[in-house]
Amino acid sequence: MPQLSPYISYKTDEKGNGYLEIALRGFPMLRMSALNKGTAFTREERAAFSLEGLLPPRVTTLDDQVRRVYQGYLKLDDDIEKYQYLRACQERSEVIFFKLLEQHLDEMMPIVYTPTVGKAVQHYSDLYQRPRGLTVSVLGIDHIDQVVDDYPWHDVRMIVATDSSAILGIGDQGVGGLAISIGKLALYTAGGGLSPFHTMPVCLDVGTNNEKLLNDPNYLGVHRKRLSGDAYFDMLDRFVDSVQRRWPKAVIQWEDFAKDVACKVLERYKERVPCFNDDIQGTGAVVLAGLLSACKKLGQKLSEQRIVVVGAGAGGVGVARAIQEGLVHEGLNREQARRQMFVMDAAGLVVEEFIEPDSYQQPVSQFSSTYADWSIAGDRPSLMEVLDQAEPTILLGLTGVGGLFSREIIERMAANCEHPIIFPLSNPTANCEAVPEEIIRWTDGKALVAAGSPFGPVDYEGAMHAIGQGNNAFVFPGIGFAAVLGKCRRITEAMILESAYAVADYTDKHHLHKGLFFPPISELRNVSLYVTERVLRVALEEGSSTRTDLDDVDLREYVRSRAWEAGYLPFMPASSKSEEPG
Repeated sequence: MPQLSPYISYKTDEKGNGYLEIALRGFPMLRMSALNKGTAFTREERAAFSLEGLLPPRVTTLDDQVRRVYQGYLKLDDDIEKYQYLRACQERSEVIFFKLLEQHLDEMMPIVYTPTVGKAVQHYSDLYQRPRGLTVSVLGIDHIDQVVDDYPWHDVRMIVATDSSAILGIGDQGVGGLAISIGKLALYTAGGGLSPFHTMPVCLDVGTNNEKLLNDPNYLGVHRKRLSGDAYFDMLDRFVDSVQRRWPKAVIQWEDFAKDVACKVLERYKERVPCFNDDIQGTGAVVLAGLLSACKKLGQKLSEQRIVVVGAGAGGVGVARAIQEGLVHEGLNREQARRQMFVMDAAGLVVEEFIEPDSYQQPVSQFSSTYADWSIAGDRPSLMEVLDQAEPTILLGLTGVGGLFSREIIERMAANCEHPIIFPLSNPTANCEAVPEEIIRWTDGKALVAAGSPFGPVDYEGAMHAIGQGNNAFVFPGIGFAAVLGKCRRITEAMILESAYAVADYTDKHHLHKGLFFPPISELRNVSLYVTERVLRVALEEGSSTRTDLDDVDLREYVRSRAWEAGYLPFMPASSKSEEPG
């Protein structure tokens, strides 16, 4: 770990204090975001690195810099302008950017991540200014080892990789999906405590089927149709093999893959490399956490509920699978769990006999015998027929179709039980299945509501209803950081499930009494480190971790001691003599 890049080494002095040994001088240091302290370079550092005449004479603190950058941020009104401003800050100085993000995470998360990042993805080629991360394209796959070897960080531990085929609710976005990986890793650092100098955002540019991009002369990605079939997986195999060769300890988070390949990618690589799919497993875990909290608020169990999941893509099926695990965890057998949950696609209920035996939907499909005595119009029950006949108590939306949950649907849910649990989870905001204010009004204030996008509290007849945000950021940084700290050989379903129960337990302790089913984003760092601790413990107990030196360690203190916080280390020229840490 001491050699971070060709220019940067971490060292310690005789007292054990850390510093960075730098093999650059002058102007190049001010153009490298990992090294640039700007006006915070000390007078000694300015002299040692030939910077004195390149900077204004006043030496400032990191807090001074963050305050000045934040003042500039507040002058901006447009969200894309704010996004560009923050990205430009990150490209000037990693430390200033992350310190700013740490201090204003609640305010800035919707800018660096969803919903604004969706717009940034769509306009990636027009907004492009500085390179970041690794783009592995179909044009360069034949020399992938050289591409990987040229990446400047020597000790990558966390990779977020996307093929951009299903970005949020906006579909195939080609090379623009790299912005998603960048945004996710910003949360890994600001929210999860993972050092940015051990992370790598990746776009797998396999082409695009988006005609608008293919016809755009400014589009910066490969102008060809997407690879598919064997050619597609051959490219991913080469990428995974090359990553394992150079960074054998790296964890991969698969991000925003289309439903027809997302599950196949996860199944193909989950035993070869420690990896998980945030859209499938992360979404499932965070939704399960919210449902556990909502049920506890009602004094009920999850196993007592009848659940409808509307949306049978990778996210919807991931949620259904997580809920199924939760039901089994509470004592139901697998068949009972399946019969209590109804997964819907555009054609109606997902039924076992209507899908292929190897379909990713099969484990959460319904049995035809469940609705054998129902009166239905077609071969499979429609959503309204399921609401009428099954009388569900929970309704979840993962369709990406804004406004799908009509007043009729919501009122039908309210007729089924006293306090229906209704989570419209699609994002960005325009894709939300129903606005929380409408759900609360249509149910006379009785529904328990959370959403996938940020919404303010709802005032209904003098009562305030807090609207929690079911954001994957509550689980994926903790899952990934635990896998990194545990040097895990794989990421198991038990680890994913534990992340859900950790978030639910945190919410129960701190926020459930306020009507929140998820914690506030402002507490993301505390939540993430708690999830890290819990998931790491499971990894150690089940043997997924390769660590044998943590048996008698206080995991809570260990995790917190390894969490990175934005701050400047002293710099010394590379010619200085010092000892590397043991």
